[in-house]
Amino acid sequence: MTGQINQLISDKVRALFGENSVLLSLTTLAGDASTRRYHRALLQGADAPPSVIVMELPAGSSLPLSSEELAVFKEPLRELPFLNLHRFLSRIGVRVPRLYGHWEKEGILLLEDLGDIALWDRVQSLPPSEVLSWYRKAIDELLLLQVRGTQQRDDACIAFQQRFDFRLYMWEFEHFLEYGLIKRPDAHVDNPTLERLRTVFTAIAKRLEGQPACLNHRDYHSWNLMIHDDTVAVIDFQDALLAPPQYDLASLLNDRITDSVIRPDLEASLLRYYLDRRAESEKRTIDGDEFREIYLLSAIQRDLKVVGRFFYLDIVKGKPGYKKFIPATVSRLKRNLARLPQTESIVPLLADHFEEMR
Repeated sequence: MTGQINQLISDKVRALFGENSVLLSLTTLAGDASTRRYHRALLQGADAPPSVIVMELPAGSSLPLSSEELAVFKEPLRELPFLNLHRFLSRIGVRVPRLYGHWEKEGILLLEDLGDIALWDRVQSLPPSEVLSWYRKAIDELLLLQVRGTQQRDDACIAFQQRFDFRLYMWEFEHFLEYGLIKRPDAHVDNPTLERLRTVFTAIAKRLEGQPACLNHRDYHSWNLMIHDDTVAVIDFQDALLAPPQYDLASLLNDRITDSVIRPDLEASLLRYYLDRRAESEKRTIDGDEFREIYLLSAIQRDLKVVGRFFYLDIVKGKPGYKKFIPATVSRLKRNLARLPQTESIVPLLADHFEEMR
């Protein structure tokens, strides 16, 4: 298989950059939670970039290539969600990797190489003032996606055909219950506990569904933002959809071990920055207290989904690497659940199953 993909990429490189362009080497990059594989191809040639990233699609894959819970389209998709979103985001000016070429039937896309430094890597060991500066850059790019993207709505973009609604929120809550509690090894959870949790989850889902929605990346976290030429570039955007604006912001400031760097004072400062910039761009006043409540509910909902997802990746997909992020996520959940009267009551219920809740 290695020889086949090397030859395939060599052929595409020559077609794109000229007959004198040569594939020097191909290195497979560390995998993520998706079924796609990525490689870095080093190139040589007068008109070729020094390197490109190869996205290798799963063998025999069919459309749509997006999250299983987002299969909501009335008609089968005619192109990859990645390509559909790439075209729209490029048009509105979001910094995404350049697309050199795509051959879906042969299972590869060639993309700009943005390097290996994610936002998370860039802010390590920096003083708080510099961390603040980098996350403000990430928020500026997020506002471009959310505000300009929503203002320039294009129904040909699949992100506008799907939204976070009650069904999807509850699918994710049930995902947490199934894999974060019920199917965990040595799990012992009774039906009354599950029903009490579902009651709170249902109330959260209804509250979030009733919020105004805008374009969201859906996974706008510090590992999906690459630092390239002192700018923040956005990757892994194929699951974009409509959701409350707080969802992406909660993803940015509350994911995995983010709060080991984004301490409460920095989080509060970045929330104010987002609110000020959004109010300025939309020329309107935003109710800060209500915004922060929905932000916390979004962070709670997302972190519960993430805990379930990390257990799922271990139990079902055989990918245990994400379990290391669960303790920090649960600790943050405890803090955020305790900040709202409608959610603090479930902390004791979860404390029976997660020591970080105790």
